[in-house]
Amino acid sequence: MKVIIGLGNPTSRYFNTFHNLGFMAVDRIAEVFNVRFDKKECRALTCHFIVEGEKVILAKPQTFMNLSGECVRDLVQKYKPDLKEVLIIYDDFDLERARLRVRPSGSAGTHNGMRNVVECLGATEFPRIRIGIGSSENHAQDKADYVLSKIPAEERDDFERALDKAAEAAKDFIMGLPMEELMQKYNGEFNQSSASHDTPAS
Repeated sequence: MKVIIGLGNPTSRYFNTFHNLGFMAVDRIAEVFNVRFDKKECRALTCHFIVEGEKVILAKPQTFMNLSGECVRDLVQKYKPDLKEVLIIYDDFDLERARLRVRPSGSAGTHNGMRNVVECLGATEFPRIRIGIGSSENHAQDKADYVLSKIPAEERDDFERALDKAAEAAKDFIMGLPMEELMQKYNGEFNQSSASHDTPAS
């Protein structure tokens, strides 16, 4: 079994914000596999499908970001996957914008949603895909305001490419590509069409 969880905030207020890139990524994965989020369970919107005989669950927690771990914990307790088969996708303020990082484990960093996931699971040994939203100018703006701001129109193409790559990486994860190969394939600077955009959204 594979469980793919994108972190974000529910309601239309947060549509197209940096902090909802996890939601956008799992939406893109659903498009790749031609499936729909048609269930409500464990405080999440989910969809279930089979790939080469293995069950896959996509999930979007509806608990709001800072309580994401409660939903992740509920899903893990209900379906009992090995944590190595639970992939979390989320935005990362400390990673260069539109860059991907795939890791098999690690700390939560400064991300409050991931901190809650780690706290609720009592573990850090689960894979994750981080989508960078940072720049050299981030710290000039309040972090909470920044992550909840809309992705600027001039950066949308870069983030569309990043989301495409995140969905491709998740598909490879679902298909069983080993983590070392996933990292070699996706941990590069290939998502930006031009020089880095250094001005954060206002």
